[in-house]
Amino acid sequence: MSRRLTELTLIVLGALCTTGAYVLASLGRFASIPANAGPFLVLVLCLFAVAHLVTRMLARNADALLLPMAGLLNGLGYVFIARLNDGFAARQAIWTFLGIGAYCGTLLVVRRTRMLESYRYTFLMIGVGLLLLPLVPVIGHEAYGARIWVQAGPLNFQPGEFAKIALAIFFAGYLVTKRELLSMSTFSLGPLKLPEPKHLGPLLLAWGASILVMVFQKDLGSSLLFFLLFLVVVQVATERLSFTIAGLFMFAGGAWVAWTRFSHVQRRIDGWIDPWSDAKDSGLQVVEAAFGISSGGVTGLGPGRGNPYLVPVAESDFIFATISEELGLLGGTAVLMAFVIMIGSGLRIAIQTERTFAKLLAVGLTALMGFQAFIIIAGVIRVLPLTGVTLPFVSYGGSSLLSNYVLIALLMRISDESEGGVRQRLFKPRKLDESKVDRAPIPGGVAP
Repeated sequence: MSRRLTELTLIVLGALCTTGAYVLASLGRFASIPANAGPFLVLVLCLFAVAHLVTRMLARNADALLLPMAGLLNGLGYVFIARLNDGFAARQAIWTFLGIGAYCGTLLVVRRTRMLESYRYTFLMIGVGLLLLPLVPVIGHEAYGARIWVQAGPLNFQPGEFAKIALAIFFAGYLVTKRELLSMSTFSLGPLKLPEPKHLGPLLLAWGASILVMVFQKDLGSSLLFFLLFLVVVQVATERLSFTIAGLFMFAGGAWVAWTRFSHVQRRIDGWIDPWSDAKDSGLQVVEAAFGISSGGVTGLGPGRGNPYLVPVAESDFIFATISEELGLLGGTAVLMAFVIMIGSGLRIAIQTERTFAKLLAVGLTALMGFQAFIIIAGVIRVLPLTGVTLPFVSYGGSSLLSNYVLIALLMRISDESEGGVRQRLFKPRKLDESKVDRAPIPGGVAP
């Protein structure tokens, strides 16, 4: 109960911070306090209070930090999306409602992670199908230079956001049964000692799928994200650094071939190395984001006082640049700290659980969230080439918001199971082992 009380307290504090940012953004833009500030606070509190109550009923032993941090990032992202575009903010509010519903529904349906393990090959087919869905004619279409969208009537979404969770479940389930075989070096290739080639099939499949996504969907971020997911899970399952090194070399080789053969990859790399050479076209986003972040300084220009609309697609790919411009280095660091807390909580959940599948799944889901945040922030500040992934919980986009709330719910379920198991072992009454009872005669001749 103390965990749930901590969670509720953090949710209230997060709602107050979100409302405060909302009021400050309105003051910066219109020099007036918004009339709906009070209802906005009540709405945020009610929305996440529902998630808290469902967690209290269905996962009462779960981690106390994941949901409040997700709510804080979601609320902060909404404030800056509303600051950029009121229409996008209205849609993001609807997606937030649906995301909380997805969180509650996942906790309701997935009562035991063991049920996911038994359907690992089903999740493989679902993941691969979703990954390839944008390549289907008519429904798949290209936007912002990447073919990662599917449109079916009024519904427009990114299936890759859900494919990553399905593939994480498959990788965890597959490696539970194959980790010992992958750890054995029974095949010789010159001086190298490797597992049997038939057991290396998933590694080659993951490498091939990531390269195909990079080449045909022109999506560097998702390609890197999927492959890093598999490498991390394989490393944790086998504890063999050679797999990670070999995988990185394989991905680097495929990326080099793609860079030399495909023009869209070359444009991304050229824009990363020298965005100022084409500052009005391919390098426009990076250049304007750099000016915006630098103008923010340490404390920022203030919510509503900057010019983030000068950056194309600022509400999605470059939401971190918007936050850094108006909240400064301190605001950007606060966002990074929130992600570090969530990643730390996910890794702590993986350490505490004893079941191998749950451990690998927790590591995979945490790696997905952490790497996705790193890849997009690194692209904004030019540590990596710019990619099309979103900043989890912060960027505008329904697919990303829904999938990340499902991801958080799965981590909460794993945490609840591990903590429940620990409590059960600690407080379960011990049965008396009669074979260890001392049956020596008691003085006076009376047998025990």
